[in-house]
Amino acid sequence: MNRQKKMRRKTSETDIKLNLNLDGKGIYQIDTGIEFFNHMLNSFSRHGLFDLDLEVQGDLEVDDHHTVEDVGITLGEAFKEALGDKKGIRRVSHSLVPMDEALALVVVDISGRSYAALDMKFKTEKVGDLSTENVAHFVESFAHAAQINLHARVEGDNDHHQIEALFKSLARALKDATQVEHNLIPSTKGVL
Repeated sequence: MNRQKKMRRKTSETDIKLNLNLDGKGIYQIDTGIEFFNHMLNSFSRHGLFDLDLEVQGDLEVDDHHTVEDVGITLGEAFKEALGDKKGIRRVSHSLVPMDEALALVVVDISGRSYAALDMKFKTEKVGDLSTENVAHFVESFAHAAQINLHARVEGDNDHHQIEALFKSLARALKDATQVEHNLIPSTKGVL
């Protein structure tokens, strides 16, 4: 089974080259131009054991919004396409990840229906060079492009810890949900 996808998304705001292997070893080479976002995507790759090569040229002179959004869209589309017909996947999973005082819960259903229910409140406008308001926007963009039903909650006092726990929890839930268990489409409808 080859669950890999190579993508390129080019708009007037961003130019993204992405290679994703769902059955990797957590090897990554990531350059979004946003150092804290790179750190979070590195963590996502490592904790999900997804191999991820990502190179982004974005209009960071404006702000980080378009880059974060378009990475979410491109990664979500690659995820969806790499899964193919989803035959045999576990489909539904969850992960609870602590980081010091912070705690993140992510629940996913790779259902073919996109929905994002998010509960995250950050205290600062930025962590490093990433606008905290764009964290939820990344998760929503990813969920919609991947056609995943995704619920996420984070709590804690330190925004860095909350965001990092979120990315780790998302990766672990997705890794578990994409595991192949059998040879059937996991739906009473016969398609996802």
